[in-house]
Amino acid sequence: MRRMENWYVVQVFTGKEEAMKAMCLKMISPKLLKKCFIPYREQMKRYEGTWHKERRILFPGYLFVITEEIKELAAELNKITGFTKVLGDKDFLVPLSSAEIKLLKRLGGDDQVVEMSIGVIEHDKIIINEGPMQGLEGFIRKIDRHKRLARIEIEMFGQVIEAQVGVEIVSKVV
Repeated sequence: MRRMENWYVVQVFTGKEEAMKAMCLKMISPKLLKKCFIPYREQMKRYEGTWHKERRILFPGYLFVITEEIKELAAELNKITGFTKVLGDKDFLVPLSSAEIKLLKRLGGDDQVVEMSIGVIEHDKIIINEGPMQGLEGFIRKIDRHKRLARIEIEMFGQVIEAQVGVEIVSKVV
């Protein structure tokens, strides 16, 4: 009988996400680990007099894994130095809900990179015209027009998580 493929979140030391991903891919069988990834976001950064598009980790300190065999995968992860835990409660490893997976796919697409969104502010209302945040304006809590970032709050991992995504506000009408 084939088990269901689920998405799980693994907590790792912040700044070690890429190294942990590489170790997982090297040390864990592809039969057990269907996919291991880190969601990224694009943001604009100004240096040397011009704006440059950069990638940053969307959820620092977290690695995402897709597996059908979470108990076996968790046992393998425990053998790798640097992992803290697979998120869940103390007795049960909790997969992401279908709504959380849908939101991650909508934001990051197949590559799990949240691209820059473009929008306007009209009478204190944010309207995103292009990009992954279009239709998700309700998640935006604050816009930093100078840094071209939006602080968003989404429910993920059983709690409200704050993240930043790239947003270019091209005009503001008061």
